[in-house]
This record gives sequence, C-alpha cells and structure tokens, in this order.
Amino acid sequence: MKRICFLFNHDQTHQLAHSLPIALSLAARGEHRITLAFAKPAIRQEIERQADPALLAKVELVQLGLKRGASQALAGVLERVVPATKLLIYRDNLDFFRSFDAVVVSEKTTLLLKTRYGLDSLKLIHTRHGAGDRAIGFNPESAKFDLVLVSGPKIRDRLIKDAGLAPDRIALVGYPKFDLCADNRFADTFPAPERPTVIYNPHPSPKLSSWFKDGAKVLEAFRSQDRYNLIFAPHVMLFERKWVVTVDPPSLARVQPPGPEFAREPRIHIDTGSAASSDMSYTNRADIYLGDVSSQVYEFLRSPRTCLFLNSHGVDWQGDANYLHWQAGPVLESADGLLDRIDAAIAAHSDYVPAQQALIDATFSLSERPSAERAADAITAFLEGPTRG
Repeated sequence: MKRICFLFNHDQTHQLAHSLPIALSLAARGEHRITLAFAKPAIRQEIERQADPALLAKVELVQLGLKRGASQALAGVLERVVPATKLLIYRDNLDFFRSFDAVVVSEKTTLLLKTRYGLDSLKLIHTRHGAGDRAIGFNPESAKFDLVLVSGPKIRDRLIKDAGLAPDRIALVGYPKFDLCADNRFADTFPAPERPTVIYNPHPSPKLSSWFKDGAKVLEAFRSQDRYNLIFAPHVMLFERKWVVTVDPPSLARVQPPGPEFAREPRIHIDTGSAASSDMSYTNRADIYLGDVSSQVYEFLRSPRTCLFLNSHGVDWQGDANYLHWQAGPVLESADGLLDRIDAAIAAHSDYVPAQQALIDATFSLSERPSAERAADAITAFLEGPTRG
C-alpha cells in the first residue's frame, strides 16, 4: 500500500477539479492511503462541496501552514504582491512531504521539493490544470516530473517536442474535471434569460490579457443594450491582489476591478473569483465565448459554440502554437463595434465548426471510461510497476 498525497497549495480553488476526482477514484478502490493536503480553509470548503461524503470519509484531510516565525514574517510582508505563503509552505513542511511515496499536484511550484530541498526519492506526479496552449504549460519544468497525466494527444506531443519530456513518463487519461463539473450550470437571474449569453473570460497576465486595454470597453458595450446578456467571469487570479505579477511572461501591473455601474446593470453578471468562475458553471451556461488566452475556452468548446478572441497586444498569432485556440473563431484587434462583431461571429459560426471539432479531438482523449478512473489506473501502474520497487 502506497502513501499518496494530493496537494492543493493554491491561493484560489480553480485547480481543485483537475486532481480531486483522481484522489476520490483512488480512495474508492481502497488500495492506497490517500491524503488531501491544503493550505487555506476555503480549499477545504470547496473539497467538501464537490466531493461525495462517502468517498471523502476514506481520505485524510490535512491543513498545512507556516511553522517558522521567519516564514510568517516574510509572508506578511510579501503576500500582497506575490504568493509567498505558497512557496514557503514547502520548506516548513519537509517532514510531512517526506512521509509519502508520491505527491500529486496540478501546478509546478511543488518541484521545489526536489530541486531545492533534495527529496529525490519522492515521486512527483503532475495532473496539469486546464488544456490550454500557453508556452508556460510546455516549458522544461514539465520534464522534471516523474509522471505527467495529459488530456489529449495535443498536450502529449507538445510536451515531448517542447519540454523534452520522455514519452514513457506521460499517461493519456482524458480530462478528470469533466467527471466532476460537466453538469454544473449557472442559474442566472437575467431579466431576459432567453437572449444569447456571452461569457467574457480574460486572463490575468498583463502581457497576455485583454482586460488591461479592452476590458472596460467590453463591459461598456453590454450596458444599455437589449441584444445580449453578459457573464463577466475572468480568471480567478485577475483580481486576487491589487497587483498582478506573472513570471512567464514576466509582467507586473496594478489591476482595477470593474466599477459599480456595471454591477448595477441587470444584463451583466459579474463574478471576480467565486467557485463558479472555474467549475464550468459559466462555460456551460453561455452561448458565446469572448476571451484571449485562457484555457477555459476548451471547456466551453466541449460543445462547439461561437467564439471570439481579443488580440489586445497585436500578436502575430497565425501559425503560433501558443494561440492554436484562436482558430476557433474570429480574432478582433480591438473591442470597437463589439456587439456587431458578435452578431457576425454567430452568423459565421458554421465556418468554424470543423476547426473547433479538430481542436477538441486533439485536446481531449475521452472514452466511455471516466477520465479520473483512467488517471487512477495510470498512477497505480506507475507506483506499483515492476521497476518501481
């Protein structure tokens, strides 16, 4: 019996659904000891909201925190700008992590356990989060994991080509988030719910996001009109702090939330960070997707529908693998005349259906067997294989 930790060391809940279904699948089998470790009470609340109580009773829940006074002081100074607590938790809990055979994570900071703290015998398994096209998802850090679970051949092939990840350390498992979230749907209160609903889903990175240049124009376009409803559900990290800091690409910007005049508009629903922003409630409800580089477009395209993309940074995107998803709909150079552009995109949607279907087929390798079960199979085979000892 192996000891497996599923680590949720996140500021927000948006990565939870990419690994929680796998943990619950393993727990249901009873073959290994499963621990869910989290850093914030909000993460535990979301685990309890999404998990079957009967399965949750079969796992251990552990909250991790900072144990050193120096760590607490440093986090207190830096936390408003960077996720200092998230990074310091590894150093302060090395004995905890050392007690496991494997740690399963959806992000890459956990690599610090090996690269900085020398836990070489600990197996690190990456579930990834989302199925997007950004270069950061395929950088050389991915090759440092012992096993990477991927959603489809697009991800597998690019990890081999761009990250240098060995094919025998990749398992094609589908998209476990669909097992948990595919039926979620926003119960809106729009005064005319029958009108087409647009989701505007900008990314947080200042050098990639449409929010900093075009966001206010987008929201203004939906005021005092009677053609569309709007769900404004940006990436949950866009408004997490007053300043947005990203490493890849390097960027720093102060972020201003939308003004109160937009919240008063009944045709506009604003959510800057609740669980619904990342549990597919909005992508399942919307009829039209408007965004930039967020991987949520692929969750929206699970059922092909109209998409538009804002090229707010003047990117030469044609033929660039980092913008592959922009083949799914018209790419706009500005938010000018936005509602008319949405009308035109709806009329031309059939032209994009073949491209959308090809993107979905490449992104999600789905089967009748739930993706979480396939992922659990892959983890078990990896940890119990004859060469693993």
